[in-house]
Amino acid sequence: MPETMTRVLDKVNSPADLKELGINELYDLSQEMRELIIKKVNTIGGHFGPNLGMVEATVALHYVFNSPVDKIVFDVSHQCYPHKILTGRKDGYLNSDNYLKYTGYTAPEETDHDLFKVGHTSTSISLATGLAKGRDLVGGKENVIAIIGDGSLTGGEALEGLNNAATLGSNIIIIVNDNDMSIAENQGGICNMLTELRENNGEVENNFFKALGYEYHYISDGHNIESLIETFTKVKDSDHPVLIHMHTIKGKGFKPAEVDKEPFHWILPNTLDHLNDAPSGEPKESYESITKDYILKKIADGEPIVAMNAATPGVFGWNKSFRDKLGIHYVDTGIAEQQAVAMASGIAKRGGKPILGIMSSFVQRTYDQLSQDLALNNNPATLLIFWGGISNADATHLCTFDIPLISNIPNMVYLAPTCKEEYVRMLDWSVNQNDYPVAIRVPFAITYSGVEDKTDYSILNKFQMVEQGEKVAIIALGSFFGKGKEVKALLQEKLGINATLINPKFITGVDKEMLESLKSNHSVVITLEDGELDGGFGEKITRFYGNSSMKVLNYGSHKEFTDRTSMDELYTRYRLKNDLIVEDIKNLV
Repeated sequence: MPETMTRVLDKVNSPADLKELGINELYDLSQEMRELIIKKVNTIGGHFGPNLGMVEATVALHYVFNSPVDKIVFDVSHQCYPHKILTGRKDGYLNSDNYLKYTGYTAPEETDHDLFKVGHTSTSISLATGLAKGRDLVGGKENVIAIIGDGSLTGGEALEGLNNAATLGSNIIIIVNDNDMSIAENQGGICNMLTELRENNGEVENNFFKALGYEYHYISDGHNIESLIETFTKVKDSDHPVLIHMHTIKGKGFKPAEVDKEPFHWILPNTLDHLNDAPSGEPKESYESITKDYILKKIADGEPIVAMNAATPGVFGWNKSFRDKLGIHYVDTGIAEQQAVAMASGIAKRGGKPILGIMSSFVQRTYDQLSQDLALNNNPATLLIFWGGISNADATHLCTFDIPLISNIPNMVYLAPTCKEEYVRMLDWSVNQNDYPVAIRVPFAITYSGVEDKTDYSILNKFQMVEQGEKVAIIALGSFFGKGKEVKALLQEKLGINATLINPKFITGVDKEMLESLKSNHSVVITLEDGELDGGFGEKITRFYGNSSMKVLNYGSHKEFTDRTSMDELYTRYRLKNDLIVEDIKNLV
């Protein structure tokens, strides 16, 4: 970045330094920050559009308020990059050597300016109500500010927070960052309400926020620093709940992101370098493409299929073209997994065939609905769980907990395919049966195929004996089936053991008959699963053999929150490297 572009930022090492700047310098600073965000996110990936849309508002916030004395809570952390730059972490944006120094989410271990580790949505208002109540109990006087946007008001917790914050009777300031978007298009009646407020400059007869009891302010241009400062100054130190509704542009300052907002919500490294590249040949087959083709064919055949998601269609490759083809056969509930699961249960009850896609990390937001609304009622909805597995992700987006969460709910059938043929067979069985709610853990990539799957999945918990051996049995679940084959080969090479290889397919139960048969000529059973061990699949196998002489080794992740930890380190820690597994087996046999 040219020296002239960092002149103002050189003066800013903390929020207090902003108060010495003039308005023109604040605008220059905003442009400098925007350029830094664009460069960094294009280099390492991350949330792009939300942060670009929040720059001026963040500058104004820190100009008026006194963080960390005043408490600022960011919803979802999609909008926290400008805040990080202004609160002592600009080195993580100025110097490419430091790009990975700070997480992409708010993190109290980094600074007192961050209150919570937050990466899931609709939480800021509820967290802020707690801060405000705690402040009142101990006699504090600081401002408590909750920022919420990117469609997060569609989440139930956000509405619960709004309901409670309105009756606090003391200072709480809620800033609704309205950019007319969620991750994809905004959905539902709340979106329509915000649109009406925007189109009428905040002046409507039926103002939802006023009806709840808030002092309401509307800022038509959330990039106008003077307007922002004026409004923030007006509400600072208020003794009652206040809501500021500001209109911003998602992707502000980068024209392609302003025009086509959805694909720029979050981008991969070097995305901006290839915007004008021509498509390179036919797209490769993937589980996303297989799923889309399956859904379209079923609808063409007249099946009452409805593809569903909660605000994250991009996770499943459900782009706008696909969604447009579906028409009434598509539902986006907004950022509301609870609503999505309950709605899927209702659709199934009435004879429809819901196929609900959920990212593994977001399943935990709807545990009660999975248990009560779906499984207790035993309605035959199909859930596709994407991205499940051990990863080097941020602590906020780990995908290792779905197996313990889903597999221990009664009536649920959780399946783990190892290849595309199994996936399609499982999907087809799930959609056509009416006896159980079914979840399928969709693998990341097609690693091999060509094996016809003739499994009758209506006979629950029957494992597949892939290769019969002796002494050691390897039960390799889903995406770790390939690892099971590798361990088998290494056992043969290193120890001369011809191990048995089993593809369990079912996560939610055990094949007692097959497990019992292993006792005759096996002394060790190992389980491999791409997820948390505690409460997971392997423990079911261990429990089965608990009163026998069979030795069982379970391999998977520990019960812990990891944060951007390398896969090499994790696999070493969990002894998931093939040579370490063979070493453990050698010590037993």
